Amino acid sequence: MLTAIVAVVLGLALLVWSADRFVEGAAASARHLGMPALLIGMVVVGFGTSAPEMVVSALASLQGNPGIALGNAYGSNIANIALILGLTALISPIVVHSQILRKELPVLTAVSVLAVAQLWDGHLSRLDAVVLLGVFAVLIGWSIMQGLRERSDNLGVEMEQELVAHPMPLRRALVWLVVGLVLLIVSSRILVWGAVTIAQALGVSDLIIGLTIVAIGTSLPELASSLAAVRKGEHDLALGNIIGSNLFNTLVVVGIAGAIHPLDTPPEVLTRDMAVMGALTLSLFVIGYGFRGRQGRINRVEGAVLLTVFLGYTGYLLSIVLASS
Repeated sequence: MLTAIVAVVLGLALLVWSADRFVEGAAASARHLGMPALLIGMVVVGFGTSAPEMVVSALASLQGNPGIALGNAYGSNIANIALILGLTALISPIVVHSQILRKELPVLTAVSVLAVAQLWDGHLSRLDAVVLLGVFAVLIGWSIMQGLRERSDNLGVEMEQELVAHPMPLRRALVWLVVGLVLLIVSSRILVWGAVTIAQALGVSDLIIGLTIVAIGTSLPELASSLAAVRKGEHDLALGNIIGSNLFNTLVVVGIAGAIHPLDTPPEVLTRDMAVMGALTLSLFVIGYGFRGRQGRINRVEGAVLLTVFLGYTGYLLSIVLASS
């Protein structure tokens, strides 16, 4: 048990570090290849911060641990909105200027509805997984068109400022890209082994471990990125990071895991976890989009509510662990 705990701690620490290097290397490499700043912010950074979730869930599915694969993806979505945006808004209210993000919020809501519909029968088939990956491919195409068409969007302006402030030679960018990816895989293997061992020792499902320890751990890159962005007043970059990550988690992380191995889902995934994720996604759409002339924003009160929801949800999951041990 002690070895497993050490493995989880070391695995998470290495995972966070390698994910940061991977995203930095990918963003700088894309910059050297001439990719517009807006597209880097939407695709490379927004989706790249979900690389830990993708690798962890893929490995978990390969090893026959579907609970960790699903719990990691959906738990990360919950943590991204309730924990990260809640904490970020408490520090500094998030104001939405980007028209791109206002378009992505309803897309994220629709994708969440699709995820619920697919799990309604308690099973995620390979066909369901292919549909998720197909939707992601369409979304990437749409993102590329938006990034090329609306270069003056505020999200692109904030990303441009970041790239100028932190230049990186192409050789170093490629090194970090490769090193980050390799260490992501290594740290993910360590983390999955430790998480499964802990679940077995405590007598709880790997789903609960995936929703708590693994999900929160793999969301740490998003937390670091969002806090850093909001401290600089880059509100759209902070929110765009979360929206892109949740889209990637729902479509690619679950899609790849389901394509590797069809997943059976217990009823509580739908009635408990997906219900919380869906409610949080809908609330993010309502407060972030802005209606009737009101600018989209997440104020401190709303941030406090989001954080309270996360603490209540996590506390409930931990009560299940304590009841089982």
